[in-house]
Order: sequence, then C-alpha cells, then structure tokens
Amino acid sequence: MNLSIRLENEGNHHTLYLGGEVDAYTAQQLKDRLMPLVQQGADSTVTVDLRDVVYMDSTGIGIFIGALKAAARSGSRLLLMNVPPRIDRLFRITGLHEILTITPLKGEEA
Repeated sequence: MNLSIRLENEGNHHTLYLGGEVDAYTAQQLKDRLMPLVQQGADSTVTVDLRDVVYMDSTGIGIFIGALKAAARSGSRLLLMNVPPRIDRLFRITGLHEILTITPLKGEEA
C-alpha cells in the first residue's frame, strides 16, 4: 500500500493529512514533506493527522523522532492528532506518547 500526504497551510500552521502505510518504503516521502515544515521556526506549528494511517513500523517512528528533534531545534511545534488505536498502542509501547503531543480521536477522551 502507498502513503498519501495532503498538506493544508493556514498562516504558520501546517496540517499534514496522512493515509495508508508509513513504513520503510514510504518513510522518505513523509520525511521529505514533514522535515521542511518543522524546521521553519518559532512561529510554526505542524499538525500531523494520522486518522487514515493503517500501518506504521519502526521507520515511521524514527521519522517522528527526527521531526520532534528538528522542531525542538527550530522552536516550532509538532502535534499529532486523530491517532488510530493501533498506532497509539505503538507509541505507548515505545514510550513516544510521553514526548509527543498527541490529541485523542474525536469523540474520545484523553
């Protein structure tokens, strides 16, 4: 399966809508779209909507760790939203839920 990425910009707020699989085959595509956004600086917020992601492996996790570090260096913010339960479980197992800002799926409590 492929990865679809749609970008919406509203001022300094950028939202990436992902769909499909984030794995070794698609990770570079995500990295190429995400990294320039998180490196824009202190007034920038990047939100990644994972609602339509059906699979993520360790390569995808590595992309988000790298993006989080790049955001910290540039002073921008990285947020994840609408994380499906299967992906949320992966973030919890790896401990990433403690360092990433994740908002719950709509209709669910934090």
